[in-house]
Amino acid sequence: MKVKNLITAILLIVCFQTFAQTKLSIVFIGNSITQGKGGDNGFPPPTHAVNYLKEQKGIDDVAYINVGRSGSTTVDWLPGTGKYFVLATTAADSLYQQKDHQLLFSMKLGTNDSAIQGPNGAPVSKEDYKKNVRTIVSELLKKYPGSKVVIHHPIWYSTNTYNRSKYLAEGLERLQTYVPELDDLISEYKTSEPGRVFKGDTKAFKYFKKHHLKLFKPENGQQGVFYLHPNVEGVAVLGKYWGKAISKIL
Repeated sequence: MKVKNLITAILLIVCFQTFAQTKLSIVFIGNSITQGKGGDNGFPPPTHAVNYLKEQKGIDDVAYINVGRSGSTTVDWLPGTGKYFVLATTAADSLYQQKDHQLLFSMKLGTNDSAIQGPNGAPVSKEDYKKNVRTIVSELLKKYPGSKVVIHHPIWYSTNTYNRSKYLAEGLERLQTYVPELDDLISEYKTSEPGRVFKGDTKAFKYFKKHHLKLFKPENGQQGVFYLHPNVEGVAVLGKYWGKAISKIL
């Protein structure tokens, strides 16, 4: 009898561990940083995020598609504009077919919104930024029942950033006004869509600012060498930050 009880207990543990395994399908939405333009001869941040997640206990499989697009703003990702939102839905449609996977959207936008001039819609006010993010997220939640969204804070860039687009100190200051708007929006979703929208990485901004010479690719601009895109090492660091943030909400 004792042996039978022991076998039953072992089977229950095995079954629990099997069913406790999480399978993920992730769509990464973002700009050139997500796309991985700064990571010459390396992988983009989403790949490093996924590799981190695959190493975590309780995660059985991670499928993903990176639809980050260089130079894009929240204006470019708005539903109905005919530009990039369809990339997210096309990717999600294919991943959504895997019903045993949790569909999740990982989003990091704001860098190009903050520019003084250049990117589509820039400069985007903090109020419009929040409104745009809400529009994007709400449409994804409606279109994909049961899906979740993780929103990461934007990362730092140097105050002399000026390539084809003009950012400078004014842009960085505007970028930092987006953070409280994101946090407020996520708090609002806790009531309207409980358990579906989460705060992602909040630490990379300070870390990249402190270690910018090590983690960014130096680029020649109209006001000297600037730092905007993570280099190969920086891309890996950023991806791990995203992976850690995502793992915490599972």
